[in-house]
Amino acid sequence: MEHTPPSSASPVRIEPWSDGDLELLRRVNAPELMDHLGGPESEEQLMVRHGRYVELSADRTGRGRMFRITLADGSGGEAVGTIGFWERTWQGQEVYETGWAVLAGHQGRGIATAATRAVVEQARAERKHRYLHAYPSVDNGASNAVCHRAGFILVGECNFEYPPGHALLTNDWRLDLTPELGSGPGPGLSPNSGPEAC
Repeated sequence: MEHTPPSSASPVRIEPWSDGDLELLRRVNAPELMDHLGGPESEEQLMVRHGRYVELSADRTGRGRMFRITLADGSGGEAVGTIGFWERTWQGQEVYETGWAVLAGHQGRGIATAATRAVVEQARAERKHRYLHAYPSVDNGASNAVCHRAGFILVGECNFEYPPGHALLTNDWRLDLTPELGSGPGPGLSPNSGPEAC
């Protein structure tokens, strides 16, 4: 099975999403974890999402990957969250987007940051898109801190509709997957872009 082996500093591994991870998806669907995303999804919505995750993880065309986050501290590989990256069109450019969730009892231990760094390496290895973006709510201090610690650059704020019918003001964080090309803002982007720029 493919997985990202932990470094001496990493508290986690990321392992490809599988059919057996539906219960983990149910656990991260908790109200306190979905508060910034419009609230928990229905069981039907979860089943659809799980199917997409399984399909994406089996895909080898560079569209992205989904992973479960597991502890690497001798706890038997306990699953404590989800993370992944996937393609999207952003401001006329094909990019990767990432997102994650860590179970409430395991937050505040650097798990999300370590998993995000591991996903950066997975996305970089695809050699397909230059940029990886994350769009946490402006009110989600923990996720914004993860972006900063994982090396993303804050581009600006954006208005999203996620889920459909739910207005969300997010920060646009961007990481250059090809640092040798430079990490400054690309064409048409300013570090001070406001919501209207998105």
